[in-house]
Formats: sequence, structure tokens, C-alpha cells
Amino acid sequence: MTIQHKNKTFTTFLAAVFGGIGIHRFYMVGSKDPIGWLHLATLPVSALLIWTFSNSQPLFMGMLFALSILCGFLEALVIGLTPDEKWDATRNQGSGKKSESHWVLALILVLTLGVGAMSVIALMARSFDLLFTGGAYG
Repeated sequence: MTIQHKNKTFTTFLAAVFGGIGIHRFYMVGSKDPIGWLHLATLPVSALLIWTFSNSQPLFMGMLFALSILCGFLEALVIGLTPDEKWDATRNQGSGKKSESHWVLALILVLTLGVGAMSVIALMARSFDLLFTGGAYG
């Protein structure tokens, strides 16, 4: 039985763009992946917390989803930087094809690193503003 070939570049793109809801995990592993379901569960839980505690800061109530998004960026970097041979050995055994990464993967990785770093800095800056000044700077 032939296994469907999993494209590393496409998986990296899914992790970078939709990593917060775990789409890349479902593509890699399937619908029985508990980590993918945890990623997906953070969205309704965060929305419920924001809706329930509407008087408090939405940043803190939505922190689960924000952390899930940041984990998606990290997973995109880990997936994209995995050597093709190791990727094929773990994800594409029996598919009959070999992975071949191109410049698109490098572009996705550079953009993911930039957006991820800016997101971490923005999250830290806003969190410190809210914790130490009560939101005096906006």
C-alpha cells in the first residue's frame, strides 16, 4: 500500500499561516493527532474566555490562542529546517517519492522568523505595559 507523499514546503507553509489552529498537524499526522486537536481547541476556549470575562483585558483571556500561534511559528521553523532525508524517513516512508526543497521554503522560513520575532516582541511589550502600568500606554 502506497502512502501519500507529504510535502515539506507545504507543511511549513501550513504551520506558518494556520499553525494556531493546528492544520499542519492534521496534514502531517491525520485527524487522530492530539496535539492538532489541542491547537484547535485553543480558539474556542480563548473566545469563550474573552466573551465570559469581557471586563478584563482580552490579551490575557486570549493568551492560549496567542501561545498556540507562536507555537505554530516555532513548529514551522522546526519542520522547514528538518533535512529532506530525515523528513522522508519520518513522514514519507513507503511513498516512493523523495522530498526536494527549493527557494520557496527558504522564503517561508525567513518570513516566519521575522513575523514570529515581531509577534513575540509585541506580545511581551503589550503584556509588560498591561502588567506594570495598567495599560497607560494604550
